[in-house]
Amino acid sequence: MSTQDDITSELESQPKQSLQEQLPKNSHGHKPRERRDIASGELRDPADMLRLAFGPDGQVVADIYGKLPGRGAWIEASREAVEMAIKSGALARAAKRKIIITDNFVDTIESGFSTKVLGMLGMAKRAGQLESGFENVRSCARAGQVGVRIEASDGQPDGRSKIRVVVKAIAKELEVSMPPLIGCFDSAELGKVVGRDNMVHACVHIGKMAKAITYEIERLAGFRELVPNDWPDIEHESLNTADIRADNVPNIGDGI
Repeated sequence: MSTQDDITSELESQPKQSLQEQLPKNSHGHKPRERRDIASGELRDPADMLRLAFGPDGQVVADIYGKLPGRGAWIEASREAVEMAIKSGALARAAKRKIIITDNFVDTIESGFSTKVLGMLGMAKRAGQLESGFENVRSCARAGQVGVRIEASDGQPDGRSKIRVVVKAIAKELEVSMPPLIGCFDSAELGKVVGRDNMVHACVHIGKMAKAITYEIERLAGFRELVPNDWPDIEHESLNTADIRADNVPNIGDGI
């Protein structure tokens, strides 16, 4: 039987994507082809869904990067939907065979999306699209160039609040939506993105990179809270998943 290490190894070995590949396909302005959700039976936009691939031995693997070969099934990218599909037998029916699922399969999906988002932040850093540090982020906010905002989960509310106030004021002035917030990673995890011990405040410039990251954090939000419940300022920071749609990301400037 496949072990958790096998599944983790499978996730890590999945082919990584370029920025263009990570943007949902919508060529020539047409709506992407809808997929049927095996949990609800509804047709949905694949941008907010997850493909589950079936291995030769019946092992189910989350196709986080959309590159795995073979038979697969589509499902809403959420913990509840995946758990429902497992319990109801919908996943087994879609596979048309006996399947192998580890007990912590859903947690593995969360881990996979988290790894992907952190990797994309690293890509943004290498492309010169990520600003880090309080002053740099606040300056970017004052210029109206924050496409995605990042705050360490273990950061202090004071600095976070000062940046939020500027971001909110500029968004109101420009009559655009507030940029999405990633607050689910701690300072050590974020620090690895920039090659430091820790990072507390960061942002990604408005543009294609921010849009690609927003698509992924929308899917990640189905498996973990983007804003920690223990933040004292959570009422000011929390966003409904509907508010982080990439379609709502400001399109000021070109980005990369």
